[in-house]
Amino acid sequence: MRFVGIIPVRYKSTRFLGKPLVDIAGKTMLQRVYEQCLKCKALDKVVIATDDELIQKHAEALGAEVIMTSENHPSGTDRCFEAYTLLKEKFDVVVNIQGDEPFISPNQIELLIKSFKKNDEIATLMIACNDYETLFSEGEVKIVLDKNNYALYFSRSVIPYLKGVPKEEWHIKHRYYRHVGMYAYRNDVLESIAALSPTELEKKESLEQLRWLENGFKVLCVETNEDSYCIDYPEDIERVLDYIRKNKPELL
Repeated sequence: MRFVGIIPVRYKSTRFLGKPLVDIAGKTMLQRVYEQCLKCKALDKVVIATDDELIQKHAEALGAEVIMTSENHPSGTDRCFEAYTLLKEKFDVVVNIQGDEPFISPNQIELLIKSFKKNDEIATLMIACNDYETLFSEGEVKIVLDKNNYALYFSRSVIPYLKGVPKEEWHIKHRYYRHVGMYAYRNDVLESIAALSPTELEKKESLEQLRWLENGFKVLCVETNEDSYCIDYPEDIERVLDYIRKNKPELL
């Protein structure tokens, strides 16, 4: 199978305008993401998909292949699909790599790729949730799994509820997982899910993957032991940099 990594990025983020071009210890966020992706030898190609000319010019200066897409896409998945349709090559699987995780590990990308089987539809990553604060954070998406590690449900709430157990002990008494936002889609499945209309569960939880589950698609969840470091707000930059300086200075 052939895999293409697509990094969907936009300039007009409602929470952090111009986020892809922000400086992070001497490199833009987009440059860091792109360079990390190039380190993953399991990807046959890496492209950047954007709707902004500033990002296009910067990406081209990095030597990246850039695909200009519509500015009206509601999600990265939709932007990835348009970008895929504009590629001059065909790939079996499209990997949607988040543009706001500047220290993404190439090993995570490779793990997702190597776990993807020919009959899989969609795959994503998950990591064990081992503390109370993370487990009960509404910003962290939790996953309920079947016995084969396919998702039954994604939620900002904590599921399952542990009856009779103090909430402070839930992460000790049950193995919970939280979502790590990278997806791999079989090319025909990506076309199908891009055509779907938003569903009620998706709108209630603000999670597009619920649209896929509601429409009968299967999402394989692959466990990683490496965390990702997402930048949502300007104040996140120093927090992430502080962690990297203390724990992974080689990434700088």
